[in-house]
Amino acid sequence: MKQLNFVGLDVPSTEDLQNCVHCGFCLPSCPTYLATGHELESPRGRLHVIAGIKEGRIDANTKTLQHLDRCLQCRACETACPSAVPYGRIMEDARASIMANRNSIQPRSWFIRSFLLRNILGHQKRLRVAISLGRLYSRSGLQDLIRGPLKKILPMKLVRLENSLPSLRKKPFRKSGSLSSPNIALDKVALLTGCIHGELYPEMHSSTVEVLDYMQIEVVAPVDQVCCGALHIHAGDAEASRKLARQNIEIFESSGASKVLVNAAGCGSAMKEYGRLLRHDEDWRERAEVFSGKVEDILEFVVKHKFDYQLGKVSDVVTLQDACHLAHAQKEKVAPRTILSAIPGLELREMSTPDRCCGSAGIYSIVQPDLSTQVLSAKLEDVLSTDAGTVCTANPGCTLQLEAGLRRESSDMDVRHVIELLAKSVQAGRDKTDM
Repeated sequence: MKQLNFVGLDVPSTEDLQNCVHCGFCLPSCPTYLATGHELESPRGRLHVIAGIKEGRIDANTKTLQHLDRCLQCRACETACPSAVPYGRIMEDARASIMANRNSIQPRSWFIRSFLLRNILGHQKRLRVAISLGRLYSRSGLQDLIRGPLKKILPMKLVRLENSLPSLRKKPFRKSGSLSSPNIALDKVALLTGCIHGELYPEMHSSTVEVLDYMQIEVVAPVDQVCCGALHIHAGDAEASRKLARQNIEIFESSGASKVLVNAAGCGSAMKEYGRLLRHDEDWRERAEVFSGKVEDILEFVVKHKFDYQLGKVSDVVTLQDACHLAHAQKEKVAPRTILSAIPGLELREMSTPDRCCGSAGIYSIVQPDLSTQVLSAKLEDVLSTDAGTVCTANPGCTLQLEAGLRRESSDMDVRHVIELLAKSVQAGRDKTDM
């Protein structure tokens, strides 16, 4: 059997791997272990595989690498780990090393997804053409037919695939340049509008701008910004991610903003780690560290400022789905709860495990549909048990996944980013003042 050795810039660190003492504290926090009960679908099991490949004890065949591919990279194990094992960067390095080994038995599916991410997600015009076809499908009425009368006669796999698609009837958010210019600006920030975010959920961006304007914050969106590279690095394509990171650093540096704000937890987590991503690049390492220090999640930024002085009433019962890359990667659980608790009329009902992954994980629901569905089913049971009218998120991937699951369950529960509810309260407060 052909042996794979980790190669390239991102070989998993022996020191990082040795930090794991196999205590098992990670097991109850791992969605894939809970779904399957298999040791090799747990964090410590995967670390055993990675260490074995590195030391030459385990053959890196397609079956072995499948265990790495089934990892959601939700990083809940990092929160649970008493030894502070940096599981996220170990997994990213392992995948990047496999992809860098051109002479190995590199899984064909890994190569294909990296190719598609590079050639579609990394090119805005191509991406918009692809999404425009989806928008035409949504607006044509065909989507309503498939989700209605035709649902019972179509193949189950086709119905499940279609159910995972969002409704693309809203006008996309494609604004750039100056988005908010208060007469007296207390600060100036730059907003990451992302590659796909504004196409799928434009209201998240418009709500973000509305809240920042209300807080007297000047907002700019650099014209030539690109994809953050999160999906690329998760897929093992570190070189594509590094290229995008360099572009974004240079573009955002010229904005003159004090902070770079992100309203997608996965994107924010990736951008906060640009310093590590470019650690081997002498020309960019220091710039990347400085840049990463300026990146903040929108909710993290909002709670540091006066945001609740004229809020209006929003009558709703909500529950909160902690986005994995906000709760576990960025270690931020307080901000969304602080904001929701400040909105008059809003009742927050906590789930039993609000920080358990929903199974979205970027493109995971596409490449691992069966396991993603298992993880989502457990999450939906928790969500629906709250009897809330709205489930809040901090990441578009979570929104997409939860919407699909709630459609499957024929639930009319709404899914909203926390910033959308705050914007609704802001508008209600303005309406009351204008009366």
